[in-house]
Amino acid sequence: MNPLGEAPQSHSTSERTAGSPPGGAGGLTVTGASLEEWHQVAEWAAEEGWNPGRGDVACFHPADPAGFFIGRLGARPISAVSIVTYSEQYAFLGYYLVHPDHRGQGFGLATWRAAFPHAGTRTIGLDAVPAQQATYGRAGFKSANDTIRYGGRPERSGTPAAGVVPVAPEHIDAIAAYDRECFPAERPAFVSRWLTAAGHIAYARLREGRVTGYGVIRPALDGHRVGPLFADTPEDAEALFDALTAHVGPEDEVSIDIPEPQHAAGALATARGLEARSHTVRMYAGPVPEVRAERTFGVTTLELG
Repeated sequence: MNPLGEAPQSHSTSERTAGSPPGGAGGLTVTGASLEEWHQVAEWAAEEGWNPGRGDVACFHPADPAGFFIGRLGARPISAVSIVTYSEQYAFLGYYLVHPDHRGQGFGLATWRAAFPHAGTRTIGLDAVPAQQATYGRAGFKSANDTIRYGGRPERSGTPAAGVVPVAPEHIDAIAAYDRECFPAERPAFVSRWLTAAGHIAYARLREGRVTGYGVIRPALDGHRVGPLFADTPEDAEALFDALTAHVGPEDEVSIDIPEPQHAAGALATARGLEARSHTVRMYAGPVPEVRAERTFGVTTLELG
């Protein structure tokens, strides 16, 4: 998450548009964003170095089409934020951006205020860059853990492990049920899209017909990104990681976002030749959701949780 110098406020406001918000952001109108319009926001994210997946927008936007907001001056989009509501209890905030030509004028704050009522009373998660941790803290968010991005050219393993299979249609329901134990809300439609999207490669680990982990790798603007990587054990995670990264070229880089203190996941990344390159801070406004955190060897995305 990168608010780009704007200062978020408490999410108790009910504004949906912003004619003359504080900070001199007069004339800004905040409305819902269509799938096509959100491609522009993804371009901004790429310019900020977020390295989004090439097909992310098509998977993200249907998760909650009413949860994507754009601020405009006249007809020109200049700011954005997404607040995806996954359930009656949980939402996730991402894509908090202001175009470089319009920073420092209150447009981010105005967009934040207009969009936040969409979350209602839900717990809200986000991933903050460290420089903005205190800013989000003033808005009522509390830090839960760091997330470390590892990247590099993965070293090849030996023989593929038994029980690791490409995801097929008959696996999707079981994988969605497994995902629910690792993520704060049910998201079967998103999981189905994520597993089957063009360019995505997905594997499951099966033991006696039971899912003990799954993972996805997808092409990004730079290299590939692994996420999620959920698994019962380090051995399951290792087998899945090796199957996923077997599909990238020897010169291609892979990145994966690992929550701390998941030491086994960091050890796996390091053993495969990746190195820690950056980190974000997972924060929540509201009660921290209970999940099987020990199964998270790589988060799905930093944009939608």
